[in-house]
Amino acid sequence: MKILVTGAFGQLGTALNKVLCKKHNVISTGIHIPNGANGLRLDILNKLQLKEIVSAIQPDVIINLASLTNVDYCEQKPLLAREINIAGVQNICDAFTGKIIQLSTDFVFDGKNGPYHEDDPISPISVYGKTKSDAEKLLLDENPNHLVIRGNVLYSENYNYKSNFLGWIVNSLNNGIKIKVVNDQFNNPTWTNSMADIIELCASNDIAGILHWADADYLSRYEFSKKIANRLGLEISLIKEVKTEDLKQIARRPLKCGLVADKAMKSLNVIPPALEECLEKINMNQ
Repeated sequence: MKILVTGAFGQLGTALNKVLCKKHNVISTGIHIPNGANGLRLDILNKLQLKEIVSAIQPDVIINLASLTNVDYCEQKPLLAREINIAGVQNICDAFTGKIIQLSTDFVFDGKNGPYHEDDPISPISVYGKTKSDAEKLLLDENPNHLVIRGNVLYSENYNYKSNFLGWIVNSLNNGIKIKVVNDQFNNPTWTNSMADIIELCASNDIAGILHWADADYLSRYEFSKKIANRLGLEISLIKEVKTEDLKQIARRPLKCGLVADKAMKSLNVIPPALEECLEKINMNQ
């Protein structure tokens, strides 16, 4: 299968490329191509460029990872967030008639009653969550055979990605920096390798609609940070637990969020990995 990936050079895209290349012909695209990486420059807001690349490549599937994910920045720049997260998806739909797989988030929920199933009502409380929920609706209204995969708190062994919570913890503690971590936001932290495997299975099995994927452990960010420190031998005393309201962030955060992966487990015959198992593999590979 020929698969075109947008936003392919972020932390999930990097993991996904390794998985997809084992079985498929992968074309990696991004607005910036890292030094030494192979790929095509593509801005999903550039309609002409997008149509030209899709016409030239003729992919069977497009996996869209291109997104503005900085929650506070989306709140500050709502028009830009809508342009990238919604209009960008519309541009892909306009340029391509085949299967589209779109990555979404548990931030489409309000965080009052998580973890959530696929059919639970959405109610985003931030600009970021609203743009992602609007993109979901746009995509599935366009063609119900498309797929939305929701994930949450993705992390990877590459500590340098800005959105990598694991990397922020490790880099801070390694440098003796005291950090504040919230104890009232609950999710299922998910390793990018785990999510990449699920995306490949969904593409290969032509899964449609909405699917949740999250790793096994449901816990607070503070508990997650302590597990990271324990497993990687870092100084836990540098971590201070705080309430979300103490951080006075620009955008509201859903507190009791996270995802239930029962549907994926049944339809794909998979079991979410445990956090300790993932951290151990990361530790061994460093």
